[in-house]
Amino acid sequence: MKFGDLVMSVASIAVILALIAAPLDIVLVSALGLELTHNVSLVYFLLAPLISGYIFAGKLQEDRREAITKIAVFWGALVWLVVLIVPGASANWGLMAKEEYLTMNPGATLSTSEWVAWEMIYLDVYGFIVVAVALVLGFIGLYIGSMLRKPKKS
Repeated sequence: MKFGDLVMSVASIAVILALIAAPLDIVLVSALGLELTHNVSLVYFLLAPLISGYIFAGKLQEDRREAITKIAVFWGALVWLVVLIVPGASANWGLMAKEEYLTMNPGATLSTSEWVAWEMIYLDVYGFIVVAVALVLGFIGLYIGSMLRKPKKS
């Protein structure tokens, strides 16, 4: 698999994810509520690579595991970049981290630098979980997607 194919595959996963996430979130939030929809949305990390694996099945035929692993690692790197951006875009990220800390440690008081350190730790843990899910479900989705499309016989 060429580097250009690798980039195109990762980009297609991102575009597919963006195109399926919003409509499915809108449908699911009315049925499941906000918090459950957020948890169920992890399925998108399987669905988007599955579709991309199906689209790029021809390119994945030779050295399938190696190509899928490369795509999954690049996908994980892209997800990590997004995870780093999310807290800055969300006004309530720091409040959420603070609320969770105070739930675990009632009555605790921290200095501003300690709150920043806690938020960074919180972001690291969040990033680890999201990237791990993206890697595992990405690999599984790409593998299954590439297996669904049989190679054309010449």
